[in-house]
Amino acid sequence: MAASLIRPALAAAALAASLGAAATPAVVYDLGGKFDKSFNEAAYRGAERWKQETGKTYLDFEIANATQREQAMRRMADRGANPIVGVGFSQGSTVAKTAKAYPKLQFAIIDDVVDLPNVQSILFKEHEGSFLVGMMAALASKTGKVGFVGGMDIPLIRKFQCGYAQGARHANPKVEVLAAMTGTTPAAWGDPARGGELAKAQFAKGVDVVFAAAGGTGVGVYQAAKDAGKLAIGVDSNQNHLQPGTMLTSMVKRVDVAVFNAFQGVKPGVSALGLKEGGVDVAMDEHNAKLVTPEMKAKVDAARADIIAGRIQVVDYMAKNACPI
Repeated sequence: MAASLIRPALAAAALAASLGAAATPAVVYDLGGKFDKSFNEAAYRGAERWKQETGKTYLDFEIANATQREQAMRRMADRGANPIVGVGFSQGSTVAKTAKAYPKLQFAIIDDVVDLPNVQSILFKEHEGSFLVGMMAALASKTGKVGFVGGMDIPLIRKFQCGYAQGARHANPKVEVLAAMTGTTPAAWGDPARGGELAKAQFAKGVDVVFAAAGGTGVGVYQAAKDAGKLAIGVDSNQNHLQPGTMLTSMVKRVDVAVFNAFQGVKPGVSALGLKEGGVDVAMDEHNAKLVTPEMKAKVDAARADIIAGRIQVVDYMAKNACPI
């Protein structure tokens, strides 16, 4: 290890040791900010829950551009924050570098794998939850055409799309699934106007239910669905309340639970959270109760049980690098 890295690592370790059990955890949000109504906001809620239940404080930082990731994480480490949670796959390399430089501190990364003894990698089985909302979309559709709007075109978002398509076909073998990605750069997560345009283009082709896995861009998709009298499906957080009467459901990804658990103590290694572990599911509440029929709920409940039991095998796009549909 270079001398320039040893000195801050030793300083941080000494500070962490002096803080002992009182060490302050930290979370670094990714682009989009902690109030993106989606992925980052779920992480924020987990941190806030930890704060409320323990009465302790935590540190957090919202990056404005990609170059701030490593700077922010090292600043947290220099202050002796422990553990430090990086939110989003884009922070994987940053967590890897910082964890190597500060081996006495604990880190967690959400949506990526960092193979180091002081890092917990937290993954989700998004394809399982997406399968269920795909079923709901196909069952609710009157046209037999459902849509998907992704954020940045990366394997993780293809994983959502593939699970969604499998679920839709499970419910209706003749359903047509239209899909579009917002872009190929991180800006794709925060472009509601573009999300709305993509949704409108799908509506023009007959789509009447659309699933957005696009971070803050999804807000534009939901608004377009409301304006057009169509249905939409949220992602990550429970977004049913954003457009009541329009939101069929949300594919909930419990990033809040991941952050809360990490703040309580990092467990190095890889954790994968799916339907069985309560890591993903569909959101049901007063905002979508009138949109989900008893028949639809019964079919989704049966599919959930079958996936957990292994009777339904949902293909993971990231494992196969391909989708069967």
